[in-house]
Amino acid sequence: MSVAMNPPWRFDSVAAVRDGLQGVDYLSDEGIAGVVYLADRLGKPVLVEGPAGTGKTELAKSTARMTGARLIRLQCYEGLDEAKALYEWNYKKQLLRIQAQRVGEEAGAGGWSEIEDDIFSEDFLLTRPLLEAIRSPEPVVLLIDEVDRVEVETEALLLEVLSDYQVSIPELGTVEAASIPLVFLTSNNTRELSEALKRRCLYLHLDYPTLEREKQIVLTRVPDVSDHLADQIVRIVRSIRSLELKKHPSVSETIDWARTLVLLGLDNIDADQAKQTLHILLKYQSDIAKAAKELSVNGAR
Repeated sequence: MSVAMNPPWRFDSVAAVRDGLQGVDYLSDEGIAGVVYLADRLGKPVLVEGPAGTGKTELAKSTARMTGARLIRLQCYEGLDEAKALYEWNYKKQLLRIQAQRVGEEAGAGGWSEIEDDIFSEDFLLTRPLLEAIRSPEPVVLLIDEVDRVEVETEALLLEVLSDYQVSIPELGTVEAASIPLVFLTSNNTRELSEALKRRCLYLHLDYPTLEREKQIVLTRVPDVSDHLADQIVRIVRSIRSLELKKHPSVSETIDWARTLVLLGLDNIDADQAKQTLHILLKYQSDIAKAAKELSVNGAR
């Protein structure tokens, strides 16, 4: 089952990546575009770390849209194992095949040796995201989302797959990637990842965007918002993020807030209007109370 590996996509330049991402409404800077460019050229995964809601997952999705590639996503969680990440055998289908063989034996048909190879063939294999990305004949974008949620043992499994872009299936042999996938691993820093995994990846840290960049994101994603309102929105969000909160508002929540204010017909927002819509930005009552107090003292600036 081993196949020759084709080269990955080839972006012409860092600027081409930046412009391509902008074409699918993802506003990147030179640093982000440069890492994506190098990941493509070097065939290396990208480990994207940073606070929740800073565009880590969206970067992978936007790269897939930009290249026209299929996005394959492995959502990580505690307890994720090889059967859910890589592959498993269709035991129910195998059992039915064995039962059918036993009926055949009773009728004088062949024995077990004739079925053993059959039930461990492609027809009985259930591919999961990692194997699916490796086996794909076309280049894909593989998103391994929230990798910091898995146990160390599963991290070791990822390490094996991403080191050589191949998977060993004892019953079938080694499957090598037909085309190196462009891989993004995201982490919210809930635990420290192994040095071995980090060594195999290019590293990118995404923090909350600058004031001007977040304003441009709002203007891009919410076409009906005015320049003045977009400016007010990002300044209020910036002041809220400076507070000690359980969860700071993400960029996507900034966009949702902007859409809400536009739907309400607002072109200017005062402190009272901001307080009435804080539930769009914040998801904990204690955070809403803190932000409302801040707005009462300093107003919507």
